[in-house]
Amino acid sequence: MFKVLILVPKSRIERFGVKPPAGVKITFLAPPCTDDEIIEAGKGADCIFVSPVDPVSRKVIYALDTLKLIHSEGVGFDKIDVEAAKERNVYVCNNRNVNSGAVAEHTVGLIIAALRKIPYADKEIKKGNYGPCQLEYRAKGYNELSSIHVGIVGLGAIGRETAKRLRPFGCKISYYDAFRPAKEVEEELGVQYLSFEDICRQCNVISFHVPVLPETRYMVNETSIGWMKDGVILINTARGEIIDQVALAKALEEGKIACAALDTVTPEPPGEDHPLLNLSEKASDRLIITPHIGGTTDEAFQRMHTWAWENVQRVMEGKRPVNIVNGL
Repeated sequence: MFKVLILVPKSRIERFGVKPPAGVKITFLAPPCTDDEIIEAGKGADCIFVSPVDPVSRKVIYALDTLKLIHSEGVGFDKIDVEAAKERNVYVCNNRNVNSGAVAEHTVGLIIAALRKIPYADKEIKKGNYGPCQLEYRAKGYNELSSIHVGIVGLGAIGRETAKRLRPFGCKISYYDAFRPAKEVEEELGVQYLSFEDICRQCNVISFHVPVLPETRYMVNETSIGWMKDGVILINTARGEIIDQVALAKALEEGKIACAALDTVTPEPPGEDHPLLNLSEKASDRLIITPHIGGTTDEAFQRMHTWAWENVQRVMEGKRPVNIVNGL
């Protein structure tokens, strides 16, 4: 019997109806949970299946000496101690590219919502300010996406899917990535390369699609915000740790940033004292937040669970899984 400890709500697994391989015994432990709780529930476990936002620590990995595989439900794996897993010869796998299209759709939705100030209009009309809101829009004006220069930071799978969806709108698209793809890829996507600093200085909308790495953590900070155009729109559907939350709050208060549309913050969930939840009313009108749902469509979840169980089947058969992220 191959034992799998699932650190994902049971209701989510059951909802999408993807069946595990024959010979799998499942134990559920609903997050959030402590290391000691995971160790107790995971005795004899061959695999841990975990959401991208919940940790699997070194302590857990070393305590569960039967582990062969740790599988992220989604794309992110930064909460898993991949070095400890490598030391123990435990595969760490993710579902790479499983929700790229879903996140790209969400990104474009946030861009349009920010450009057209849709949440602000909705709020004002519900307060009874239909006429004043309409006059304000006409007095201040706003732009069509076709007139906007969009900068994509990170041209991986999600960045590329975002570029594909933006191209029909006719906007100018530039990108920055530490690894520049072939010229043919740039031509196919209709994008041009700029340095990160030039993205900040030239683009009206900047959308982030990078993983959390030492070089990307807090890449949006007081310095890089200072490079940006006044009235820039920031989009983050990647990870909250990419943005210095205090620096962002300050820029929203000062009006340097016209709108920040975020699907991720740090920490998650944000506490009552989080700087982005304690803005003035005017600054709060410049902020759009969704609760890390960009990639959580029904279709994406079905793929996530199917691909994870396929990897479990491979490991059960003594084969290498796919999408290994810890170098084994």
